[in-house]
Amino acid sequence: MQLIYEKHKEGRRGFCFSKPDVPQAKPLDVKYCRSKDTNIASLSELDVVRHYTNLSRLNFSVDTNFYPLGSCTMKYNPKFTERIAAFEGFSQLHPLLPQLAGGGMLAQGSLEVLYEAEKLLAEITGMIAFTMQPLAGAHGELTGAMLIAAYHKDKGSRRKYIIVPDSSHGTNPASAAIAGYQVIVIPTGKDGYMDLEQYKKYLNSDVAAVMLTCPDTLGIFNPQIKEIADMAHEVGALMYYDGANLNALLGKARPGDLGFDVVHINLHKTFGTPHGGGGPGAGPVGVSEALVDFLPKPRVVRRSDATYALDYHYNKSIGYIAPFYGNFGVILKAYAYMLCLGKDGLIKTAELAVLNANYCQARLKDYYDLAFEKACMHECVFSAARQAKNGVHAIDIAKYLIDKGYHPPTVYFPLIVKEALMIEPTETESKETLDVFIETMIEIARLTEDDPIRVKQAPLNMPIKRLDETRAAREPNLRWKS
Repeated sequence: MQLIYEKHKEGRRGFCFSKPDVPQAKPLDVKYCRSKDTNIASLSELDVVRHYTNLSRLNFSVDTNFYPLGSCTMKYNPKFTERIAAFEGFSQLHPLLPQLAGGGMLAQGSLEVLYEAEKLLAEITGMIAFTMQPLAGAHGELTGAMLIAAYHKDKGSRRKYIIVPDSSHGTNPASAAIAGYQVIVIPTGKDGYMDLEQYKKYLNSDVAAVMLTCPDTLGIFNPQIKEIADMAHEVGALMYYDGANLNALLGKARPGDLGFDVVHINLHKTFGTPHGGGGPGAGPVGVSEALVDFLPKPRVVRRSDATYALDYHYNKSIGYIAPFYGNFGVILKAYAYMLCLGKDGLIKTAELAVLNANYCQARLKDYYDLAFEKACMHECVFSAARQAKNGVHAIDIAKYLIDKGYHPPTVYFPLIVKEALMIEPTETESKETLDVFIETMIEIARLTEDDPIRVKQAPLNMPIKRLDETRAAREPNLRWKS
């Protein structure tokens, strides 16, 4: 496929304006004008439409392909939530509208959405209150770590460490470090759970919090979670819940009931908005009673006259952590999604997510090595170590799947699994879709024994073939020159 610049034809235009029937404006001052030509390609309207339409068809998306990307919950993107987010009453509001007086009544619906979404998330997670401001999961993690720091500072306690298992999401230690803490990493034991003896060894009054991904990135729920929480609380530490994998527990278990004090939720993972391509996202953070006073401001409150307003009067607040009130469009879609599914629908979501992942695991465990031999939750983690003995690595399997029309699963993560293949089928895929994908994975496993070169050459059907990915990362060439 040619680049847009290669299709350039001097003098070609997509649209010609008619002669103006109003007085011509004065030319811009030369200081505001470009000194060099913009070098924009000259094309017809038809050329432009075809170019970008064909370019879009080169993308993998949840609307066109099965997308079993582990640990990211790339579920189907409901179209009704997109329509709701596009309602003019929401999409055309300016965030600086007055809250109540005059035109401020126009903002009441949006403030109510924020207020009610917070209440629903609090009920789902067992938290007391939420901030809707964080713009992504990692942003929510940082907010949570800042809340933990504010809590300990208010109590006059100087704590240095945050404990993070090696089966956590990679952003957990980064968020803890940015918040000013030193990170203690606890290894995974042979049973697939965080090593409890190592945990006890490092847990003391210098630990501010324990950050856990639950279920963890191995797709495993730790049955010792309540014991871990109780031990943390005994030394005055808080429990932080990474909610990126919450769709495995919806309606089945509430983090607050398990002993967690701070929770972030990836609305763009669990509640209907796939976040591929870097956004948009939303990572609201919920807290237990002890941390409510430290939540970012402003907070949406319901007044005695049943109107909604922004309350800025929180002296212990950590302040603003995002412009305005969060990524409102994503929050709105999540709110509509929760109302649509209701309690029973959210519970069904968790049941199907776990069922689909266990179905994939059961059918593929004879062909790929399991990271740990136990039932999984919403995602299953295999190792391609068996295939690597024939020279075929996880990255080769990923490339072959592209040729077969699938977005590859996550590879080489979690880092504690050699040649990791993390498959998350999500709750929205049918058995028929899973069966075809599973047969493709079995085909690859057999090819690695019979014709490994075929797998290592993939992709063969894509516009771009094998890249030197290491060089591409270290020496990116992002400009085209004629």
